[in-house]
Amino acid sequence: MEISKKKPFFAIREPLTSYLDQYSRHLELPVKYDELAQYRESFPLFDKHDNNTLWDCLIYDESFYEELHENLLMTYSLLKTDGDKEITNHLRVERIDFCHFGNSKPFRVKIVNLLNDNYDYMYVKKADSSRVYGLELEHLLSPNFISYLVHDDTLVEEHIAGIPGDEFLKTELERPNFNRVRFVKEFIKFNERCFIRLLGDMRSYNYVIDITPDFEDEQYRIRAIDFDQQSYEGNKSVYLPQYFKENNPIIEMGMDFVSVATTRQYQFEERTLIARRLKLEYDRVDELIECMREDTISVPEKVEQLKQDLNQMSDTTVFNECTNMGDILKVQLRFMLSGHVAKLNF
Repeated sequence: MEISKKKPFFAIREPLTSYLDQYSRHLELPVKYDELAQYRESFPLFDKHDNNTLWDCLIYDESFYEELHENLLMTYSLLKTDGDKEITNHLRVERIDFCHFGNSKPFRVKIVNLLNDNYDYMYVKKADSSRVYGLELEHLLSPNFISYLVHDDTLVEEHIAGIPGDEFLKTELERPNFNRVRFVKEFIKFNERCFIRLLGDMRSYNYVIDITPDFEDEQYRIRAIDFDQQSYEGNKSVYLPQYFKENNPIIEMGMDFVSVATTRQYQFEERTLIARRLKLEYDRVDELIECMREDTISVPEKVEQLKQDLNQMSDTTVFNECTNMGDILKVQLRFMLSGHVAKLNF
């Protein structure tokens, strides 16, 4: 499958900025992305198995770091408690990491609670409108709430907890209590969510697995952690995780444990859930898509390819009049969910 190795950044501009203002996503932040880039030295960060994590641990000049530390804690308080300064009294920044790979070139900030040694992370990234649309659609149409803030060219995101998908597929599939049927069911639903809202590039390292113990067994939820490929690529297969070779172990499990009829049942269940969320957040989703329709988050040739791919896949012509990715997403939601929502007029 062909996918762009380097997606261009698309700046956040009106009317998306006004939308973010309206829903308290756009705030003046105490820290800027470029400030974190002013480190003096770096060294590779290794995991507990002595493997290179592809993150670098950063060292700053002491005089600069003192102010940066306070600004990061205030940013964290804005992200978590709407700016309650009191919580910063027992917090400290233990480490700042940087990843050279990926479109957003993220900084990862580890924050420790001094009272109990519990820790959390937040991420500071270059703001990209594609990613912001992806985060907001995840918040509105998936089972997962997302906390993030934007100001100018800086994007701050909460940490999404879970076992990285690639690690999970290597280490968890042979556990005695691993429930293959439940996991395949969740992947089918995840696959459907990504395709309906056109979130691309869900290879195994771009999502995490959240495991919840149940009274007799355990449940799984697959959560996307990379939203850069929201409505960018032209190849429709990019929006279907089932086509990435990294996910083949799950596909093989599905062939062994889940029938075609059951697959259709799970797909129908997920469409119904998305339709219900859309009905609850109808006006807000409509506003967001209108922003996307006035925006540029892809290139004309990819827009044209995706129109043709989706028309061919569904044996339809409903995408013919689309001129941008916002148009395509609007028609995609209407086409995929029309049997589940009585009235979809946006």
